[in-house]
Amino acid sequence: MTDAEPTVGELSEGQVLRGILDRLPASTAPVGPGDDAAVLAIPDGRVVATTDTLVHGPDFRLAWSSAVDLGYKAAAVNLADVAAMGARPVALLVALAMPDATPLSFVRGLADGLAEACADLAPDCAVEGGDLTVSDTLTIAVTALGSLDGRDPVRRSGARPGDAVHVIGDLGVAGRGLDVLFTRFVDAGGTPVAITAEGRLALDAADAHGLDRQLRPHPPIADALRAAEAGATAMMDVSDGLALDAERLADASGVTIAFDSAALGEDPARALGGGEDHGFLVTFPAGTVGPGRRVGTVERRGEIAVTVDGRPWTGRTGWDPYRDWDAGRG
Repeated sequence: MTDAEPTVGELSEGQVLRGILDRLPASTAPVGPGDDAAVLAIPDGRVVATTDTLVHGPDFRLAWSSAVDLGYKAAAVNLADVAAMGARPVALLVALAMPDATPLSFVRGLADGLAEACADLAPDCAVEGGDLTVSDTLTIAVTALGSLDGRDPVRRSGARPGDAVHVIGDLGVAGRGLDVLFTRFVDAGGTPVAITAEGRLALDAADAHGLDRQLRPHPPIADALRAAEAGATAMMDVSDGLALDAERLADASGVTIAFDSAALGEDPARALGGGEDHGFLVTFPAGTVGPGRRVGTVERRGEIAVTVDGRPWTGRTGWDPYRDWDAGRG
């Protein structure tokens, strides 16, 4: 950043908005960005809607995340929630609350990340509108919209005893990356420090991959849609940890999710307790050939919502912001 680089506090809302729109692909909606609201074409007639907010401190640290990574992550976590319902993502609405000192180049980087995520993960999706405002704490709020394309939504409540339990995507990889951040990229007092090229080179391959997936999740959106087409009975985005999210699905369906530790990889504890992978937990009727790998079975509801090798899981379940957030602002 140079002294001459403009900040959002020195520019009008229109100038900041133009800096964003110039970085995004042209809209294909009947009415895209520029009016009071967008007009979208949803042939199905039903709209799947979700929203997620990233706040500096509990959700990301500027010392660790580039603007492009933040834009990518903000899009990815919302695209995953839409796909978890069996819906095809079609639009994002993005609201930014930024300190006055935020450089315009940072805002442009966010826009680049949003565009890259849509291109990589959901090519039918684009940013179709949003809002800009001022805040002492950088906040990125994204609403994602999706089309069911004639299918019924896949809910958490549809799992039935006898169903196979599959996982699509990574398990514990982003959690490993979070551990790397808080052990390798903090000073003696625990304050985040920048991730340098030298620091990255010092990581082994597994830690480097975990760091990349923590900063820039890559949910397998297309596979989630294939799961819906294959007849998934229940599905959800694994954002807070497999054990915690499996408990939520089990409670919604009135069943027990029984995991096989041998199917969870070399480190079942990390697979069950790590969050932010943004893969998908899916149940299929027995005999269904669906995407992902089988990791367990749906059983009749017992006293425990989640078991591993027939025993209650007593290890870490995942991320709960009301339990784990330290109120830090980064």
